[in-house]
Amino acid sequence: MAAFRHDRRARHATPSTPACGPNSPLSVVALREPDQQMLSDWDALVDRDSGSDVPQLCAWARIRRNAGYAAMYVLVRQHGELVAGAQILHRRLPLLGAIGYVPYGPVIAPGVAGREAICGELARALQRLSRTRLAVMFVQPPEGADDVTRKLLERGFRISDAGIAPAGSIRVDLGRSVEELRSGLSRRLRTWTRRWGQRGVTVRLGGAADVPLLADLIGRSAGYHGYDPLSADYIATLYAELADTGRVALFVGEVHDEPVSAELYTACGGMVRPRLTGLDRSGDAAKLSVTGAVTWEAMRWAKERGYRWFDFGGLRDDTLRRLLDGAADGDGDGDETWPSDDRFKLSFGGTAFRYPAAVELISSPLLRKVYDFARRSNRGRRLIAGLGRKLRGGMRRTRGR
Repeated sequence: MAAFRHDRRARHATPSTPACGPNSPLSVVALREPDQQMLSDWDALVDRDSGSDVPQLCAWARIRRNAGYAAMYVLVRQHGELVAGAQILHRRLPLLGAIGYVPYGPVIAPGVAGREAICGELARALQRLSRTRLAVMFVQPPEGADDVTRKLLERGFRISDAGIAPAGSIRVDLGRSVEELRSGLSRRLRTWTRRWGQRGVTVRLGGAADVPLLADLIGRSAGYHGYDPLSADYIATLYAELADTGRVALFVGEVHDEPVSAELYTACGGMVRPRLTGLDRSGDAAKLSVTGAVTWEAMRWAKERGYRWFDFGGLRDDTLRRLLDGAADGDGDGDETWPSDDRFKLSFGGTAFRYPAAVELISSPLLRKVYDFARRSNRGRRLIAGLGRKLRGGMRRTRGR
């Protein structure tokens, strides 16, 4: 076992309790405010893990600060080298108390020796934080970290259905040629790749000056679909924080030089994912599949810059189940029973995959009883789903493009 310690000078989050003898190659520490070198080492570790995502980067903690969140870290070193850890975003909510959320984490260095022991120490540290500092902790391990889920379950966590992250997603392998990528598109999209130019549809790479346009288009989409959009200030902060490290790209789709669509993508660990989308449906944008043009250009951009995967940001549970069970072939052209947003994602010819199960730990027996009681009613489940949206960022999933 590793030593689990704290240092008041660094404002660590938990009391000091040695967990093993001094000869262990592992050491575990929980921190509220790591120094700049630790934060740089942490970001480098996250960027090595293709299964994780930008919500584990330090910049994301600064972004979420605008929504009332703070961050603390569990860091695991092996012979002095940082090999694993987790960024825990947390805030206080009325009636519930302090809520913690680990999105796409914990992160473990690829190929590290002693992974099982590291998983165990991470699970122990997260359990301890939950017992001492948080009323509820939710954890969504990254792709390939089923062993982390198992260790957390052994430590008293349980499977969560709060919807804190998608159960799985669909992604395209960018290692193929552009023509191979094109051949993977649905028949309708392949036709559009030859027609967009003729119909006046163009896509350009935007910049900071286009962030207000993105916010406006997101607001238009929100009005159409009936959800509350993120604020313009939040979107501007998100772009600025991630642009500093080259982890964001903004694409603008235009019809005859008139902007009608914008999508913001984030990049981490060799993976590019859509993060925010806005569309003006008052003109021909929907009929001309401008969002398809934006996505296609973003895929080609990601390939040109050496990214390995293009992830579409999640699928609904029913869609994922049908795909992985072989009950459907995932053709984005044909099956009208697919939800429209999933049908759009399927039309790019990717491969579906499932994340490890999300887990939760509710420390208070009383709160756990209230939470479990709420899950039995439709209204309670809606409230829990709202909590999941709040943890993810506040926006509801749109019903279509």
